[in-house]
Amino acid sequence: MIIFIAAGIFYQTCAQSFDKQRAAFRTSYTQENSGDYKAAVNSLKSVYDDSSYEMNLRLGWMSFKSGDFKESEAYYRKAITLRPYGIEARFGLVFPLSSMGNWTLVNSIYEEILTIDAHNSLANFRYGLLAYNKEEYSKADKLFTKVVNLYPFDYDSLIMLAWTRFKLGKSLEAKALFQKALLYSPDDSSALEGLSLIR
Repeated sequence: MIIFIAAGIFYQTCAQSFDKQRAAFRTSYTQENSGDYKAAVNSLKSVYDDSSYEMNLRLGWMSFKSGDFKESEAYYRKAITLRPYGIEARFGLVFPLSSMGNWTLVNSIYEEILTIDAHNSLANFRYGLLAYNKEEYSKADKLFTKVVNLYPFDYDSLIMLAWTRFKLGKSLEAKALFQKALLYSPDDSSALEGLSLIR
């Protein structure tokens, strides 16, 4: 009898706790939509559960939106600790790290994501952009090629691979890629500029 009573109290406590968390999440979404990010953070903190992946993930995003990049980083890192094989918190972590100019850490986060999911198109593309901007064209070429192989008619990937091949001196391949980009966007200024440099 005592066990049943204890179980009933435990269940009731858990249900009340969940109801409070659900209400806090609902309130935080309303506050986010109105641009009151700090209030959204406070709503979630009022029911904070250190062991909740969802809570840490949401607080990471809201802290980032409110401009508290260090706190955002901490929440995202906690979420990663709770779900080490997940990639969504790692994508979130990139936001505060890049806002703080921690590009070495941003690179390492993309490497972690690609270790978990080697064919993740978003990670390959963004990591490719970082490599391209650092003039690491061979590295960028490999990353953009993966994305184009997965999404052969994706404009962003086509145009970046075209420019990368151009930078590597592979003019014929670049020309073909610029032309493919023009099939997606017939008057695209970037593709037209690339072709004008090859002719």
